Amino acid sequence: MEVVVNAATSVDGKLSTRERRQVAISGPEDFDRVDRLRAAADGVLVGVGTVLADDPSLTLDEEDRRVQRLRAGRPANPARVVADSRGRTPLDARILSDEATTYLLVSEATPADRREAFRGRGAVVLAAGQERVDLAAAFEKLEGEGVERLMVEGGGELIFSLFDAGLVDELSVYVGSIVVGGRDAPTLADGEGFVDEFPALELVEVERLDDGVVLHYET
Repeated sequence: MEVVVNAATSVDGKLSTRERRQVAISGPEDFDRVDRLRAAADGVLVGVGTVLADDPSLTLDEEDRRVQRLRAGRPANPARVVADSRGRTPLDARILSDEATTYLLVSEATPADRREAFRGRGAVVLAAGQERVDLAAAFEKLEGEGVERLMVEGGGELIFSLFDAGLVDELSVYVGSIVVGGRDAPTLADGEGFVDEFPALELVEVERLDDGVVLHYET
């Protein structure tokens, strides 16, 4: 599976404010870029924290792109994927609509009745790991479901976990021209952090969009 991480940060590397509120970091040109990345993916992954904070739909914005996917014999929207170790995704979350297939990656610690409730909302539940989702094992199951290119949209805890597990192939970061600040504001890669053996990235392209830049890396 090819794993592509995409994020938008402030100049100081923040994804949002310390209150976990969405911030308008990028603009229309970058929104279109992100929609193109989604259209090229088989699945779009977020962590449960993103679902709880933003309630995203994770579907394509442009109808033309949905039509192109259908003409190519693919679903209109890529699958939605949520890493949710304890099954905290609300049953009325937008990602559980019928606009696209939804996969919930849970751990064995998620109660059976909670899993059944997700299935009742049309989600496919994939369990891997005891207390936390084993991302490598979960990705193998996703690949078995036909997800060969996975786009990751955050948040910082999930992105750190992916780098920690050595699962990232590409990283694109839009850096907007604002400063958010705050020691408790989420960053591109939260979690425990690395103290040595930092993941090495190769900068392959720099692109100016809106009032910022997109940095494209490969691992």
